[in-house]
Amino acid sequence: MCALLRMSFALSQPKLQYIRVILKMTKIFLVEDDSAIAKNLMLLLESEGFAAVHTAMQKEAVALSMSEKFDLALIDISLPDGNGFTVYTAIKQSQNIPVLFLTASGDEISVVTGLNMGADDYIIKPFRPMELIARIKAALRKTGYTPSIYEIADLFIDTSGGTVKKNGTEVFLSALEYRLLLVFLNNQKTVISRNRLLDELWDAGGDFVNDNTLTVYIKRLREKIENNPADPQIILTVRGMGYRLGDRYVQE
Repeated sequence: MCALLRMSFALSQPKLQYIRVILKMTKIFLVEDDSAIAKNLMLLLESEGFAAVHTAMQKEAVALSMSEKFDLALIDISLPDGNGFTVYTAIKQSQNIPVLFLTASGDEISVVTGLNMGADDYIIKPFRPMELIARIKAALRKTGYTPSIYEIADLFIDTSGGTVKKNGTEVFLSALEYRLLLVFLNNQKTVISRNRLLDELWDAGGDFVNDNTLTVYIKRLREKIENNPADPQIILTVRGMGYRLGDRYVQE
């Protein structure tokens, strides 16, 4: 009898459906000495589904280029203890990845020097966030790189094309809804406060998002990706703390 009860209980339990990352996440190496720019760039990159490693110094950048593997590098030309050209040379000696230089407006000589060295592109500060992301993706495409693809429940998220499908049918998300979804995917074991979500969404695209509009975006995203938005299973509310990805989708 006990054995039958245990079997019945086991059969009644829902099968866990973890997030499955089909391919690896794109890893970007950011070398930038301006702390404010670096912070906003890290938030932007993470909100767009990239993993990012940051340093502000030439010496540390050279060491990291030899000890870690990256898929693309964003390098500021002017660094406190040297310059980005030295970092570029070190990277190219250890790995064949696209390199984009970050440079101040009007610094034509540095731009020409970087391109003559073999850099894939350059971005002039101050830059527009979505233009930077487009240039990064274009540089990755030229190398034939294939970025991350996620499966979660009946959702299929392709970060290269920025597309989301549910049961094989494309789900059309706004730019902010899409970035919001990526924040949860990139922080699977974390309770994310409303303030952090506001910071990430604001800094990522320069869009005006306040506490009320964040509630609206969460509601709209749930309506598009949840089977039952009134009883969400993917994006859960943690009362008094924020939101998190549902336990059944978090891989231990």
